[in-house]
Amino acid sequence: MSREGLFISFEGIDGSGKSTQARLLAEYLANEGHEMVLTREPGGSPGAEEIRKLVLEGTPDRWSPETELLLFTAARRDHLERVIAPALKAGKVVICDRFADSTRAYQGRAGKGLRQMVDRLHSLMIGREPDLTILVDMDPATGLERALSRGTGEERFEAFGQKLQQQIRADFLAMAQEFSNRIVIVNGGQDIDKVAMDIQAIVNRHLP
Repeated sequence: MSREGLFISFEGIDGSGKSTQARLLAEYLANEGHEMVLTREPGGSPGAEEIRKLVLEGTPDRWSPETELLLFTAARRDHLERVIAPALKAGKVVICDRFADSTRAYQGRAGKGLRQMVDRLHSLMIGREPDLTILVDMDPATGLERALSRGTGEERFEAFGQKLQQQIRADFLAMAQEFSNRIVIVNGGQDIDKVAMDIQAIVNRHLP
């Protein structure tokens, strides 16, 4: 628990079920009487939602990795200023569908030294990590099939294919070791209700 509120992020490959689980956790905590905010990245604030359209729509080669990194960081800064920080200051629980770990995995993979650039920009412009990160782990082939079936028009990253999904999963699992103080892995291949119960038990241990 941070001094102000509790900041929880959800991470995972596309189609892992993390968005569903973030929503289910928000409903559970609201029913338990907690003041909370459910938000997402990229997006979560009006300005960041505009940037979301730029980075998630269009052809796979629309942006260079470096440009993507700057766009995601700009969106996160606006989101932090306008939504996350005020809610935490008010003592609320903030549940965020993706945060900086996604940028580390997706943009940080792209070239030599880019992960270091992600971390430097994060330190300079964002300056905080979640108190708790739930990593919903999922088989890449199953996750990709789920993600492509949604048909939302935001499948730019899914269009890179299963190989990228496998790489991203490996990066997330590596980060779970790197940031073992805050990242907890949950088996996303289970029944939705079982996954939700596992997550509730983890979060309850972090609530006051």
